[in-house]
Amino acid sequence: GSIILVSTKGQTKEQLKGGKMTEIRQNRAKHMLQRNEPVIAVSCSDPDVVDMMGSFGAVDCIWIEMEHGPVTWPQLSDLSRASDLWGMTSLVRVNANEPGLIGRALDRGVQAVLVPHVNTKEEAERVVHGAKFAPVGMRGMGGSRQGLGVTDYVRTANDEIMVVILIEDIVAVNNLADILKVDGIDCLMVVPGDLSQSMGPEYLGRPDHPDVQAVIEKAMKQIVAAGRATGSTASDSNIERWMDAGGRFFLCNYQSYIGNGLRGLRSKVNAKVS
Repeated sequence: GSIILVSTKGQTKEQLKGGKMTEIRQNRAKHMLQRNEPVIAVSCSDPDVVDMMGSFGAVDCIWIEMEHGPVTWPQLSDLSRASDLWGMTSLVRVNANEPGLIGRALDRGVQAVLVPHVNTKEEAERVVHGAKFAPVGMRGMGGSRQGLGVTDYVRTANDEIMVVILIEDIVAVNNLADILKVDGIDCLMVVPGDLSQSMGPEYLGRPDHPDVQAVIEKAMKQIVAAGRATGSTASDSNIERWMDAGGRFFLCNYQSYIGNGLRGLRSKVNAKVS
């Protein structure tokens, strides 16, 4: 007979027959965005931390960093496996808009790929070309961990692969109307770091400058008005503003919450002994 396994929050359904998975694993974050629900992502580079995040029940997506972080290709598979166990979407930021890199990351088992510095319509089309199989794109067919045991994986993979691009240069903001014409992109994140320096030397290292924040908010509203999903980096200080602008995908720094909790504890200890 069949065994139905439903993971945390019921976001992932796998149907096993004789020990084989026959249905593709659902992409929690992708479907949440389709329903206009907010998605919380955190960046992790250790499978044990991924397990801990999954146990909290507050995280929807694990952001795996291969542009600035230490993650290697073998580690990518382990991080995505840990994410699968908790029904969280595994997303990797590659370091370049290269179809070979995008396809290889997906082959390792992640459910979503994020590409930095997408500044033109042509560059957005290049992302989709590398992430999706025909007829949407032309991702290389070399097998994927997400396809193990799945009946006809290549014909269903496009439905569950999530594609995210970063709007992080002022030239991309200026080209946004054309970029939004490209189909196959699930989310266009507008992020402040590189955007600030691209706006001029006076903004270098000042991502929280009101001018930078205003550009982000305007771009997010433009994306939402076009019927697309957007988001940004977020914390307690700005997540409500970004949600009011229509944002639904948020990268949050969990380390800051650990730091705040420990500093609060230290303050109580110091007050008690002073």
